Amino acid sequence: MAAGVAVAVLLGVTFAAAAAVKLGGPDGRAVWQPATPTTRPTATPRQQEEPAEQTRRISLSATGDIVMGNAPNALPANNGEGFFDGVKEALRADLVMGNLEQPLTDDTGRSKCGAESTGCHQFRAPPAYARHLKDAGFHVLNQANNHGNDYGPQGYENTQKALEEHGLAHTGAVDQITVVEVEGVKVAVVGFSPYAGNNSLLNIGKAEKVIEKATTMADIVVVQVHMGAEGADKNRVRPGTEMFLGENRGDPIRFAHAMIDAGADLIVGHGPHVLRAVEFYEGRLIAYSLGNFAGGGGTLSRNGPLGLGAVLKVELEADGTWVSGEFVSTNMNGAGKPVTDPTKRSLKMVTDLSKRDFPRTGAEFDKSGKIAPPAT
Repeated sequence: MAAGVAVAVLLGVTFAAAAAVKLGGPDGRAVWQPATPTTRPTATPRQQEEPAEQTRRISLSATGDIVMGNAPNALPANNGEGFFDGVKEALRADLVMGNLEQPLTDDTGRSKCGAESTGCHQFRAPPAYARHLKDAGFHVLNQANNHGNDYGPQGYENTQKALEEHGLAHTGAVDQITVVEVEGVKVAVVGFSPYAGNNSLLNIGKAEKVIEKATTMADIVVVQVHMGAEGADKNRVRPGTEMFLGENRGDPIRFAHAMIDAGADLIVGHGPHVLRAVEFYEGRLIAYSLGNFAGGGGTLSRNGPLGLGAVLKVELEADGTWVSGEFVSTNMNGAGKPVTDPTKRSLKMVTDLSKRDFPRTGAEFDKSGKIAPPAT
C-alpha cells in the first residue's frame, strides 16, 4: 500500500495514512476508502502563533515491542481475548502508540526464515488480532522494525489492511508521515528503522527532510524509531554507531538529537529488547528504548531485564512544549501478556540508567514515576 497524506476521521481521531475513513457504513461502522488528492490537508506551519487563551494540551502514551503470539502454534489462549486487559488503564491517553513487532497476516508463502535457517526469528498473528490492539486503546502502530516484513511485502500490506479495518493508523513506510488529530491538535507520527521498506535512520540527512516536512503538516511531531543493538546486556546508551549481528543499527544519540534539531518534539525508541535511559535534549524528551511490552506465546524472552517494559505517558502543549510525564512500569506475565508492575522495577532501572548515561541531561523521576527535565 502506498504511503500517503490523506485525512481520515474516526471517533474523534483524524489521521493521515494511505486511506481515508468515511463514517456511516451499512452497519454504522467506518468504511475505508482509497485516498484521493482532494483529501490532502492544507499545510499548517507549526510556527503560526495562536492566541494564548487558545493554548491546548494533549496526552500521549507509547510502548515498546508488541508481539501478541506466533501463528499457527504459539498463539495465546482464548484467541487472545483480553490480551491487554492488564495495561488498558495505563495506556489511556488522547493518542496511544505502540511498536507492532509482527505482521498481522495469514501465511503469504514468503517468509524471512528458510527451512534450513538457524537462529532466525519470524512472527505473525492472524489479521483479526488487530481487534485486540483496538480494544486496548491503541490509535497508531509503528511497522518500522526488523519484523514488519517477516512475511514479505504482501504480509506488510496485509497488516496495514488489518489495522485500517479496525480504525487503526500505521506508520513506518518510506516517506510515510501519519497525521493524527486529537483535541484539535495535529500530531505527525513518523517511523524509522535501519531496514529496507522503512524510513531509514541511517541516512540522517534524508530523515531530517522527512521531519522538516512533517513540521509543515502538524503541530507536534513524534518519531518512532527502532534502533540500537539488542540483548539483555545492551541497556547502555553511548555515543557512536551500534552494530548487531553484522547490521548497522544506527547511532541512537546522533539520530535522536538530529531529529529534534529538525523539528521533532518526542522520540520513542525501541529495538534493544531492554529498557534504556531517558534524556531531555533542547527541552524535548528522548526515550532510547521502552523495552519489551508484550511477547505472547513465549515469543519474547522474559528473563531478567528482557521481561521488563513500560508505558511512557507525556503531556505536551499544542506547540510541542513539555508539560509533564509519567513512566509506568510493566512486565510480561507467564503468558507473555503485559501487566503493570507494582514493584516498579522498570522505573528503578531507567532512573539509574538515565543518571549514568546522561548525568547532565538525563530525565529525573520521582518514586511514583513522574518525569521532569533535569534541574538547571
